[in-house]
Amino acid sequence: MDGGPRSVVVVGAGIVGLSTAWFLQDRGVDVTVVDRTGVAAGASWGNAGWVSPALTAPLNSPSVLREGLRAIADPAAALHIPLRADPTLARFLMRFAAHCRPGAWRRAVRANAVLNDEALETFDVLVANGVDAPVTDTSIAVAFRDADRAASFRSGLDRLPAADKPTVEVLAGAALRAYVPLASARITSVVNVSGQRFVDPGRFTRALARAVVERGAVIRTAEVRRVLPVAGGVSVEVLAGEPLHADAAVAATGAWLPALMGRRVRVGLHAGRGYSFTVPVERPLPGPIYLPEARVACTPYRTGLRVAGTMEFRRPEEQLFRRRIEAIVASASPLLDGVRWHERRDEWVGSRPVTDDGMPLIGQVDRGVYIAGGQGMWGLAHGPASGRLLAEQIVTGKQPEAARAFDPLRRR
Repeated sequence: MDGGPRSVVVVGAGIVGLSTAWFLQDRGVDVTVVDRTGVAAGASWGNAGWVSPALTAPLNSPSVLREGLRAIADPAAALHIPLRADPTLARFLMRFAAHCRPGAWRRAVRANAVLNDEALETFDVLVANGVDAPVTDTSIAVAFRDADRAASFRSGLDRLPAADKPTVEVLAGAALRAYVPLASARITSVVNVSGQRFVDPGRFTRALARAVVERGAVIRTAEVRRVLPVAGGVSVEVLAGEPLHADAAVAATGAWLPALMGRRVRVGLHAGRGYSFTVPVERPLPGPIYLPEARVACTPYRTGLRVAGTMEFRRPEEQLFRRRIEAIVASASPLLDGVRWHERRDEWVGSRPVTDDGMPLIGQVDRGVYIAGGQGMWGLAHGPASGRLLAEQIVTGKQPEAARAFDPLRRR
């Protein structure tokens, strides 16, 4: 490895941390993974499971800013900002709002394109090399009440570069009802976006963890207090037990990155919590549905439907707020028939790491110390590609050109 690190401790056993571990192993590095609660215990379990490059866009768009201003007065809105004294959240939201300008959003779109371009291929690499979990090819039905909004959405897809442009079909009438049997009469148009995928996120992440262990890694459960450069490498200090020593360390702790990294993270990062639950359905669904007017994603999950939604800016350790689940049901139930909402189970909340400028944090922050996080709602889709980029930087000592926009020490 030409003098590169031979041992790395990865802090975080979600999709991002485990992907980084796998690609480090692929380059001959010995890896230890440490997580405070275990594999897929955070946002890698309860998300919608989409690997959908065509629908993956940064959060910091001008429309989200407008929606956020309206949400302050509407506790049931899909974007929820609690009204309370929280200086940390206030600073983050001010910086986030500053990056909701069209130019800043377009910069984030261009930067994140590399992760979208590599999303499907990196999943292929993992599955072809021992990650034993299904990845399902699919179309995603984007369902609208308003035909004009459907046409506008399709126009946006048509403006994508030719290499990224998905195959799109607009459905209405009998064709819509046949393809989306759960759509209610209020849905008038569906934009069917082909060439996407979905997974059971918890199952996939656990399979990735097994593959990492089979390649020789150790996964430990411990709470990491600090990651420090020391003579000859790094020291990973845990709450109970002896420190772990290695040539380098990666922090991939999602929304808890600021707590672990402190001021070494210059870009604002906050928990954007998402909620999900599972419901039985009366008619099988061939693929995922997205309800953009409600900001709700629905995915076939085992024998039912996983329903996911909400962007809630609260601290990651806070409890589940049931009224957020109720708000998702209230917004989605008029649009879907044949869903037994009252029988929902597996109610869940998870914290997604949202950056204030719409771009993840992938790179070095100190001697021998690296971070991978900030993918926001797209941690599952972008996790393997992020892990491969960071593994390349750690082993070669050179920041890949594609990762420069994601430098955690970037100037803004």
